[in-house]
Amino acid sequence: MPDLRWPFFSQEHRDFAAELAAWELPPEGELDAYCRALVTSLGKAGLLRHCVGELDVRTLCIARETLAHRDALADFAFAMQGLGSGAISLFGTDEQKERYLPAVAAGEKIAAFALSEPEAGSDVASMAMTATEDGLLSGEKTWISNGGIADFYTVFARAPQGISAYVVDADAPGLEVAERIDVIAPHPLARLRFDEVPAEPLGDPGRGMRVALATLDVFRSTVGAAALGMARRALDEALGRVRSRTLFGAPMAQLPLVQAKLADMALDVDASALLVYRAAWTRDVLGGRVTREAAMAKLHATEAAQRVIDAAVQLFGGLGVTVGETVERLYREIRALRIYEGASEVQQLIIARATLEEEA
Repeated sequence: MPDLRWPFFSQEHRDFAAELAAWELPPEGELDAYCRALVTSLGKAGLLRHCVGELDVRTLCIARETLAHRDALADFAFAMQGLGSGAISLFGTDEQKERYLPAVAAGEKIAAFALSEPEAGSDVASMAMTATEDGLLSGEKTWISNGGIADFYTVFARAPQGISAYVVDADAPGLEVAERIDVIAPHPLARLRFDEVPAEPLGDPGRGMRVALATLDVFRSTVGAAALGMARRALDEALGRVRSRTLFGAPMAQLPLVQAKLADMALDVDASALLVYRAAWTRDVLGGRVTREAAMAKLHATEAAQRVIDAAVQLFGGLGVTVGETVERLYREIRALRIYEGASEVQQLIIARATLEEEA
């Protein structure tokens, strides 16, 4: 959890952090059932209300950092309720907001965000899914989180007016879960096939890129927050290990090389926190686009978390690569964060272009 005494935060954020700390994880179980149970539990606790409506990015970041420190799937469940419904919060009609957002906040409907395609991930302009004038979608989406368990999808397709956004209920005719995808840190992930699926427009026709980018602008900083939570957990685990283990006749924590590694880990964690909450504060307080700040937060926090977790594994030695150890789990969980919602290399391009424009 961040230092809530920082000027980024208000008393409302401190109250939320205390509320979140009191929430208890439901019992673990089979993957899909556990994710549904997490959404239900978060909804019943009132925590998902922060994922809809007027989005406060600092609150979202506090939630993701705290949840990721405890359980990556709890963070996933919370984050996807926000990302999957975020376009409705930002661009939906009053009727769409009323139909979807209260159920998302209550944990009664599971949301998903369907942008990526087999040949269009970071290169969104290569999108091949089509939409007719009447809003019938055809094509495929892949790497879709909550694919197979979602109740509705925010979908992007190439319409006659240009790339447009749509809302599609999971039981719509012609929509098929073509494949469930297994990854190194399991979570519900799928490839979806659309065959003239009826869809409801979301936002103005031809303005889908604006919808997608504005949504990612809000939630990209929160990916950095999740990485920060994982990095903090790895540092906590490493500190416990080196304080308790004796090596070469002395506590491991007294070895200069160990202390140097711990210093680098602590520096990475604090730098990530400052970048994440700067981006969140800027979006909440100053308003407008925070593309550069969010890209910096995601890039640094995810890359730094990979370093911190790798260092923790190293400090654990053979135990660090043993299945069931916390640092081994973190090592698998962190890797995807450097790819989804814009790979690290894409964030570098965004930062460079924004910097060049500012200096011009």
